Amino acid sequence: MTSWPATAQEFAARLRSDAADRDRANQPPVKEVELLRQTGLLDETDWSTQQKITRIVGAADANIGHLLGYHYLQIWRSGLFDKPVRHESGWFWAGVSNPLDAALELTPAENGFLVNGRKTFATGAAVADRLVVSATRTDNGEKLTFMLDGAADGITYLGDWDNIGQKLTASGGVAFENVVVPNEDVLGVQPIDEHPRLSLAALGFQLVLAQLYVAIAEGALAEAAEYTRTKTRPWFVSNVGKATEDPHILASYGEMVAQTQAAGLLADQASDQLKAASDQGAALTKEQRGEAAVAISAAKVVSTKVANEVSSRIFEQVGARGTAAGYALDRFWRNARTLTLHDPVVYKAREVGEHFLTGEHPAFTGYS
Repeated sequence: MTSWPATAQEFAARLRSDAADRDRANQPPVKEVELLRQTGLLDETDWSTQQKITRIVGAADANIGHLLGYHYLQIWRSGLFDKPVRHESGWFWAGVSNPLDAALELTPAENGFLVNGRKTFATGAAVADRLVVSATRTDNGEKLTFMLDGAADGITYLGDWDNIGQKLTASGGVAFENVVVPNEDVLGVQPIDEHPRLSLAALGFQLVLAQLYVAIAEGALAEAAEYTRTKTRPWFVSNVGKATEDPHILASYGEMVAQTQAAGLLADQASDQLKAASDQGAALTKEQRGEAAVAISAAKVVSTKVANEVSSRIFEQVGARGTAAGYALDRFWRNARTLTLHDPVVYKAREVGEHFLTGEHPAFTGYS
């Protein structure tokens, strides 16, 4: 896609124009996904470009940035199994594979399996064309990853996502009742320690989250800055004519911008390391995989702090009038606060500290 920067910026501007209204309406993101199809952004295949698009879109609307980042992730993740994956133009992908929610069972059947059970927190699944799903075999305990048509018979989307932030991510539960999984749609066995490349999927999820945290901070700064330029009034004892001349406001923005830029650079560096690890293919070593894991954990630690602090601190720069519901600046904080609880960031800090002090790499888990 040669014109992706303009396309991404145009799409982001469209999202930004009614982001507050859509946040209040709290409707499933059917319209937004359809708009994504029309832009062609769903079909972007270049890794670094995907990262940039996710940040641009996420800054305008963290919900849609989340969906898009996970869409790219699911296609990449499927490819780690070195099995041909069919992707039709305009398909939107999502996953049903919460690592701590082992509630799906695969029963062997003729020419494949039947999947039954219920999963929670399936971001974007309810509006997806294609699902990447993980479940456990009933006969031998293996955990398999497979693909499904999002509209397959027996799948019910529960619509039970009711959180304070990321309202438009369709992140509710999914129930499966005797859903047919043909053998040809089975990607493979979930990774174990002997397969470092397959285990990169867990790191991919963490990287997307780090990029989204940076995007939320970038979006919060952009909207707060526009308010400050056009509406914020200088405090009466400041002895300046405009808010943009107040040294305290200038210094506060300077700190937040510098912190956000630093977090963005760290996330991009981690992205490059994960791409390099993925490109190693079967030759990837545990040590190389471990270095990528530590880099992503470091990015996650910094971006988590930046997203939560910036999305809260902007209110000090816009003033009391900026808290009016019509501006909906609180959505940045609500989105950051909700998304950064995906998994405890303190364990990411522990991973970085342990590596620094002992050289140990993070264990292979669904989150590291």
